[in-house]
Amino acid sequence: MDELRKTGRVTIPTDLDVVPETLEILKKWGADAIRDCDGTDFPQQLKDADAKIYSTYYTTRKDNAWAKANPDEVQQCYIMTGFYTAPGNTVTIPLMKGISPELMQVNTNDDITRWWEVMDRTTGQPVPPEQWSYADGSVTVQAVPFHEYTVSFLAYLIWDPVHMYNATTNGWTNFEHQITFDVRQPKTHKYSMERLRKFIAEHPYVNVIRYTTFFHQFTLIFDELKREKFVDWYGYSASVSPYILNQFEQEVGYKFRPEYIIDQGYYNNQYRVPSKEFRDFQAFQRREVAKLAKEMVDITHACGCEAMMFLGDHWIGTEPFMPEFKTIGLDAVVGSVGNGSTLRLISDIEGVKYTEGRFLPYFFPDTFHEGGDPVREAKENWVTARRAILRKPIDRIGYGGYLKLALQFPEFVDYVESVCNEFRELYENIKGTTPYCVKRVAVLNCWGKMRAWGCHMVHHALYYKQNYSYAGVIEMLSGAPFDVKFISFEDIKNDPHLLDSLDVIINVGDADTAHTGGIWWEDPEISSAIRKFVWNGGGFIGVGEPSGHPYQGHILQLASVLGVEEENGFTLNYDKYNWEEHPDHFILQDADQPVDFGEGKKNIYALEGTEVLVQRNKEVQMAAHDFGKGRAVYISGVPYSFANSRTLYRAILWSAHSEEELHTWFSSNYNVEVHAYVKNGKYCVVNNTYEPQDTTVYTTGGSSFALHLDANEIKWYEI
Repeated sequence: MDELRKTGRVTIPTDLDVVPETLEILKKWGADAIRDCDGTDFPQQLKDADAKIYSTYYTTRKDNAWAKANPDEVQQCYIMTGFYTAPGNTVTIPLMKGISPELMQVNTNDDITRWWEVMDRTTGQPVPPEQWSYADGSVTVQAVPFHEYTVSFLAYLIWDPVHMYNATTNGWTNFEHQITFDVRQPKTHKYSMERLRKFIAEHPYVNVIRYTTFFHQFTLIFDELKREKFVDWYGYSASVSPYILNQFEQEVGYKFRPEYIIDQGYYNNQYRVPSKEFRDFQAFQRREVAKLAKEMVDITHACGCEAMMFLGDHWIGTEPFMPEFKTIGLDAVVGSVGNGSTLRLISDIEGVKYTEGRFLPYFFPDTFHEGGDPVREAKENWVTARRAILRKPIDRIGYGGYLKLALQFPEFVDYVESVCNEFRELYENIKGTTPYCVKRVAVLNCWGKMRAWGCHMVHHALYYKQNYSYAGVIEMLSGAPFDVKFISFEDIKNDPHLLDSLDVIINVGDADTAHTGGIWWEDPEISSAIRKFVWNGGGFIGVGEPSGHPYQGHILQLASVLGVEEENGFTLNYDKYNWEEHPDHFILQDADQPVDFGEGKKNIYALEGTEVLVQRNKEVQMAAHDFGKGRAVYISGVPYSFANSRTLYRAILWSAHSEEELHTWFSSNYNVEVHAYVKNGKYCVVNNTYEPQDTTVYTTGGSSFALHLDANEIKWYEI
């Protein structure tokens, strides 16, 4: 690679005490941008460095003087107490039990009878305000004996949750808690616009204002011991106030209830099938946040700076795949890259000039400490993200945290240099082109495009025992040669021809969740549209409990399509004879070891005429079934692995009647992948492991060649 291509597309952090080191790293990594972080300042000495300068800008914090002077415009959050059983005619419920008093403070300034809700959870009905009262941090309810009760109430965010997270993670001492103020409210709105202009004027050396973010924090709650208690990266419970809710009521024409947010205590996390009222609230928030964010972006541009948004922290209302986002006019989006899915969450964003990914590990003490192994984590992160970059690249990479921590690990510094160089090389090779896609695949759930690439995500890219077998499907698709869409049940109702443009539909998750659809399967328009799609030749992949919703004699509403059903005791009386395995099936031909189904599923059995590919202890884990002219595949779970990626790839091709397309831009070894960029006249073969690999590479027209690749190697070829 020539010298010119050895620099650029990389952002590094700095601080006051690492100025010479920053300049060294700038040169070593070929970085062309420098940024500050939470808890750091930008050194004036670096303003003349030959690099773009990013300044982190906090729209909702780092101005305690204003927050303290205007306590009525501090941000608020809806919280629900625990469940309390009434032992007699009354029950007293402490509001803040289990919640850090440093984080939140009960809001008694606004009308509690209007904005709070005491729920009888035994009946599912609200208790009239005249039957409960508040005093000394508790609510006393006139109760029905042995009914259960909860209280939903508003609390002020007196410590910004992200600041609290950063402080506890990094062990900060002797600092002031930053209070979260609400830019949506009139006084703070006016002040914030003046504050922004003043900030830009006082920092003339800054090129990019990196907003963190606009304007509401995802739900992040800590307990009395400062432990994380509840987190939902998509949570809307901290984007509320009487001011905002009054506006909402005027717009939608009906009265707001706390239960629209609280949702029985589930806080409408993305596994819940969303109600109409909650969808209305989300849409209202997106419109209002977009308008206000645009105001800040317009000021930024008028002052001669670029506007960049951080995808995370206070990002609620700025969902990047929804139409409102494009109206903001941002120049760029940057986000943390935990895996391939989160990479695509950033790189697939439209309506911005460029995208940037913050790679892991962040330079935080949880990894960068004596005995820590940041190189291992960095290798893992890069090889995972690279698959997705090769499908849809971000435009820039960078790292977050505190540079001085990283400098204590010279091996890590050297490894990142190689990552930066490799990233620049692959970007040069693939920019501006669409890679070869073998099929058009749609993931079907309640959210559709709104949660594209974020399906099954609870808190960024963290592991959860109950979802990794499903999140694996999304992760595999992030680096696979498919044109992937995310569609909702609503989309199907609104556009009868939507399914005509697809080859395969995928439905993944547990029964009665938003990911599989729940009550949507009672809509005859939906179920018949999907049956028709498969019957006429389409493919369907179901993972976990696809279409799972007990209704009219089925647990799996697409049982007749999938050829499998779930036993819940209601069909025990029927004998089941179809247990014979077909290990030679096309889908399993690369499986050189028993297939890993992760947590799998119990009690799935095959219907007559279905090919069982794998069953364990008379529980079907994988099956294939013809339905009309189409085909369906059932899999109990698909954790992310290279072997499973290959199995899913074959399942998609088989379901689409496209087995003959297997040996096109293909590697015989599933640890190695081929990505073709026909428009650019290039293709690459990439070793996804840190071991040497041998493979046969298939290009087009039956051509192939043998290839040896070193650990993690990527080779480029002309077509």
